[in-house]
Amino acid sequence: MNNDNRTAGRPCIIHDLGRRPYSQVLTLQRDLVQARQDRELAADALLLVEHDPVFTLGRRGLRDGLLVSEAFLKQQGISLVHIERGGDITYHGPGQLVAYLIMDLRLAGLGVTSFVCNIEEVMLRTARDAGIQAHTDPKNRGAWVAERKLGSIGIAVRHGITFHGLALNVNTDLTPFSYINPCGLAGVQMTSLALETGHHQDFDQIKKWLTGHMKEVFSCNPISAPLTALIWD
Repeated sequence: MNNDNRTAGRPCIIHDLGRRPYSQVLTLQRDLVQARQDRELAADALLLVEHDPVFTLGRRGLRDGLLVSEAFLKQQGISLVHIERGGDITYHGPGQLVAYLIMDLRLAGLGVTSFVCNIEEVMLRTARDAGIQAHTDPKNRGAWVAERKLGSIGIAVRHGITFHGLALNVNTDLTPFSYINPCGLAGVQMTSLALETGHHQDFDQIKKWLTGHMKEVFSCNPISAPLTALIWD
């Protein structure tokens, strides 16, 4: 966790977007990154969202990681989107908590590695709140329970501004993960907080815990401010 005083009390606009299509939120992130770069957005921003079913393919992603046809995906109502984040192929869907942090790393005094470690720490603390002892793996970033992957990380940095972020499986239907090699890892077993605890999780409570840990780990000072014309009605 970063304890640099330069990040103390950094203002951050936090918005819970509810459930949204992936493409819509991707456009929002790109707009926010541009606004942050142009100093039209005077604070960092944290977006919390639950996505409609979608597979996203990162810069290193190959279609080899997709184990089913696109026609099958269409039948299942799952989209496939190529994006600019790091990492390989992963799944987002209902019951999964996704958090996107648009942060100016230079102003925060953070490097990319420290930023990723902080994101992992947020997931570990949230899992602990739910009664699960998760851990990290320096070879495969994210949050793990034994050999099972609980949360994934995929970020992009544009002119020093971060976007994309983390995906924590809460009550997620894990079936779609069997259609891919998650994060390019053949044979990896995915898990969720619900599966590990043996019962359905209070999604809103998990969201509150994760948001609180985002504030703590990144020393964010939440401020009430609209995302101006970049946010939807």
